[in-house]
Amino acid sequence: MELTNARDVYRFGKVELDFRKETGVMGILNVTPDSFSDGGRFNTIDTALQRAEIMVREGAKIIDVGGESTRPGHVPISSGEEIERITPVIEALVRELDCAVSIDTYKSDVAEAAVLAGAHIINDIWGAKHDPAIAQVAAKYGVPIILMHNRKEAVYNGPVMEEVLADLDESVSIALEAGVEKDDIWLDPGIGFAKDTAQNIIVMQGLQRISDMGYPLLLATSRKRMIGNVLGLPVDERMEGTGATVCYGMERGSHMVRVHDVKEISRMVKMMDVLIGKTAFVGEE
Repeated sequence: MELTNARDVYRFGKVELDFRKETGVMGILNVTPDSFSDGGRFNTIDTALQRAEIMVREGAKIIDVGGESTRPGHVPISSGEEIERITPVIEALVRELDCAVSIDTYKSDVAEAAVLAGAHIINDIWGAKHDPAIAQVAAKYGVPIILMHNRKEAVYNGPVMEEVLADLDESVSIALEAGVEKDDIWLDPGIGFAKDTAQNIIVMQGLQRISDMGYPLLLATSRKRMIGNVLGLPVDERMEGTGATVCYGMERGSHMVRVHDVKEISRMVKMMDVLIGKTAFVGEE
């Protein structure tokens, strides 16, 4: 899991992420009325801040703020509306909590507004392909950008894993050409996006190959349809399945996990970090 193209330690204010010693937990904070899992629950500043505070206390080092739902069939909103939703929340998080803040957006103007409000990381579900100027924003402000695998349709003409790797390599090239430093490129396999359940499983099984590209790897499987399809369970009963994907992903090179159920998953992550030798156990028997 050596990061050949990136540094191991990242600092955001008082928060340090050392991928050599621990797997980072990213807590999901949707300030939207229509998220597939928690839409409408945290779309005021006070409720969003309260939820984020709980997640930080439970083990999240990064809070991922989303102002537009990315669930299947979602209705896109304007950049202006998205900015109005996310900037007050980001400002409050940065002011009140010791955590890194990422902005979940694929729009360059939203990303820039978020960074100016204090966000430390850009999380783009389109891997800088929907709006390539988002990579220029990351370069301009020197912040990490998470490039997720995605495409318009789940159509693959060859082996799925080979095409996913090629797609991610294209996203990396866009970022590098925009001036993003190698250290500031993170990757996400895009589980649940432009893939059916069988294809998602193939990508999960190939996570080590993405990790071997040499960039920090974020795994975002929380409560996703793949888990529901395998276990035959609704969204609110997928925590255990999420935990299985997280533990599996950590063994195959994931450096961060993006989750809803922070308390439970953080405990699994901490245990797994000891078992895989990332964190040394110090304490009495």
